[in-house]
Amino acid sequence: MLAIYLFIVALIALPVSLHAKDLPDFTDLVEQHGQAVVNISTIQTQQIDANHFLPEFPNIPEDSPFYEFFRRHMQPFSGPRKYESRSLGSGFIISKDGYILTNAHVVESANEIKVRLTDKREFGAKVIGADRKTDVALLKIDADDLPVVTQGNPDQLKVGEWVVAIGAPFGFENTVTAGIVSAKGRSLAQESYVPFIQTDVAINPGNSGGPLFNMKGEVVGINSQIYSRTGGFMGLSFAIPIDVAMEIANQLKAFGKISRGRIGVMIQEMTDELAESFSLDKSRGALVASIEKNGPADKAGIKIRDVILKFDGKNIDTSSDLPRIVGNTKPGTKVPVEVWRNGSIKKLTVTVEEMPGDDGAITQKQGKSSDVTSKLGLALRELTISEKNQLGVDNGLLVEEVYDGIARNADVRPGDIILGFNNQDVNSVKQFNKLLDNAKKGRNIALLIRRGDVTTFITMKIDE
Repeated sequence: MLAIYLFIVALIALPVSLHAKDLPDFTDLVEQHGQAVVNISTIQTQQIDANHFLPEFPNIPEDSPFYEFFRRHMQPFSGPRKYESRSLGSGFIISKDGYILTNAHVVESANEIKVRLTDKREFGAKVIGADRKTDVALLKIDADDLPVVTQGNPDQLKVGEWVVAIGAPFGFENTVTAGIVSAKGRSLAQESYVPFIQTDVAINPGNSGGPLFNMKGEVVGINSQIYSRTGGFMGLSFAIPIDVAMEIANQLKAFGKISRGRIGVMIQEMTDELAESFSLDKSRGALVASIEKNGPADKAGIKIRDVILKFDGKNIDTSSDLPRIVGNTKPGTKVPVEVWRNGSIKKLTVTVEEMPGDDGAITQKQGKSSDVTSKLGLALRELTISEKNQLGVDNGLLVEEVYDGIARNADVRPGDIILGFNNQDVNSVKQFNKLLDNAKKGRNIALLIRRGDVTTFITMKIDE
């Protein structure tokens, strides 16, 4: 009877033992590679007009007993004031002499950047350059013989394998979280140049810019953003593949700017219905919706309604593949292109041009001081003539910072260009504030936003 009892106990315990044995152990990875992870803190100084936050001085006669009260308590707060905001992020050391990778949005518009190592040493950091299109920034601190990460190969990542993130969520330094690779090659809205790695690793504000490790202790990505309805982690995290980030970092280090290719087309996604209408075997490629006159594609003979199937020998499975492949092509290169036209494949050759105004380099904050719209929580400034020329626009306001408010909830981001308010072009902060003040409460407004190469409307409701 005792033997039967012991046999049953062994059967019950066996699966638990096997399951426990199969669980990954992250301790060695963290001990060996966690020292190369850093915490980044930034300070941004904004000059704001305090009058914008206060009600107008009431029209009270000077002999009224209330006049002195309002004069004393409202007047001292009027006029321009400097406002300091602080933000936190993460990063990791890629060279012993102090080069650090992080996200561009972590250091955007910063007046001061501090880097804190795991041994508690703190250094001031300089921005070598940043690329908003991939959200990659390269920093430099004055230090030697630093611990560095080992670069992995994102192409060898498999969906379902374990990965680890180290960063500073909400300022909690050297926090370790783990999960699995949920998908690869994800294309996100308004992000044309990055085939994101999707994971279910817990990522929160402060993790941005930190490394994503595989189980070998190699960095395979930079944790960049999450999808969330609450502002916190909801199981969808996205990392920039490390090979994409290192290509950007190498260009920034060598040239201080990013050189990208372009061919002068606007494209759209193919659908099964479109593929059928074009007599294409399946939904694939990038449908050419418009062509820049005398641009590279126009000169090469590409036409509207062509479906680009191959570029430089690489298959275009979805429309999001094309911007990445073209962008990574060296300007001046002659590239073979295969297009689907009138039921057959046509082979062409296009000479790739350099994308203008794409230097991507930013330094500690420069430019005119910002005004803040209290209702939306935006720090705005007018574009300089040089910025307008680079962007190819005649008007617009640069979003330098997004504080808590309606705009943050609507996903307006630092670096966005506000071109229009409802059906009107926006030319100045003063005009923007007037349009905002005149907007009816409880009604939606629409901001025309330029983000990278994409222009789109973002709506939000004024409820104050």
